[in-house]
Amino acid sequence: MTLNDCPPGTLCTVIDVLAPKDGHRHRLMELGLVPGTDLWVVRRAPFGDPLVIHVRGVQLGIRRKDARFIQVETERRP
Repeated sequence: MTLNDCPPGTLCTVIDVLAPKDGHRHRLMELGLVPGTDLWVVRRAPFGDPLVIHVRGVQLGIRRKDARFIQVETERRP
C-alpha cells in the first residue's frame, strides 16, 4: 500500500521509499520519511492534493505524486 492510498485518520509505518531518482528518494527521506517511521495522515486538501501528514512531531504537506512512492503498512484507523 502507498501513502497515497491512505485516508485521513490512518496511522501507518513507512516500509520503503521507492522514488525513481536517488535525489528524489533522498529528499523524501530528509523530511523524515524513512523505513520504520510512524506517521499519521491528518487530512487531504481540496481535490486531494496535497496530503497533510504528521511525522516526527511536525506536519508536512506532501504531493500525491510524491506520496505514491512511499510504501506504508497500516497500523490502525482511529
